[in-house]
Amino acid sequence: MNKYSLLFMAIVIQWSCGSTRITSSWRMPDKEIQLDDLHKVLVVALFKSETNRHKAEDEMVAYLKGKGVVSYNYLDDNFNRQNEDEIRKKIRNDGFDGAITMRLMDVEKDKFYSPTLLTSYPIYYRTFSGYYYRNLPYYSQQGYYTTTKTYTVETNVYSMKEDKIIWSAITATTDPSGVDKMMDEITKVVYKRMKSEGFIKEK
Repeated sequence: MNKYSLLFMAIVIQWSCGSTRITSSWRMPDKEIQLDDLHKVLVVALFKSETNRHKAEDEMVAYLKGKGVVSYNYLDDNFNRQNEDEIRKKIRNDGFDGAITMRLMDVEKDKFYSPTLLTSYPIYYRTFSGYYYRNLPYYSQQGYYTTTKTYTVETNVYSMKEDKIIWSAITATTDPSGVDKMMDEITKVVYKRMKSEGFIKEK
């Protein structure tokens, strides 16, 4: 196998492992938070699947160093979810500093055609027979279609004391191997962006 084929395979492997990038973000001007000053942060994942909601919240809480509270244990049926004032009052009375929400906004599918044979031939242009012989497999053998999925997730940070949104970002994750992997990637890129912007401060 030549170096060009190896390079192609490396690119395919890297692409198939999935990747997350921030497509947009917003921060309240001059707003910053000290992680050590936080006491309780509510984490809410708005996914249709209950299993995925639990996994997403667990992944995010793991980064909050014991200060995060998953909504699936906290926001139970003991209060009226249809009453906005009741929700606000309960969260404030229970001493939450802030809340982080994650919402699956969209899933896009793209289809790509892949030939079944990939070769490299540096001197095939020299003769017609060489050119024809080496290109024929691309047209005589059946290829296959692969589908990639891109998950768009919105992450918001709220200050419960101020009762307003203070940071927001939209991420795009391509072909994650699972919810755990996707949330791990999202959490890492979001946390990195918060630190680079000066939104999060560590003592």
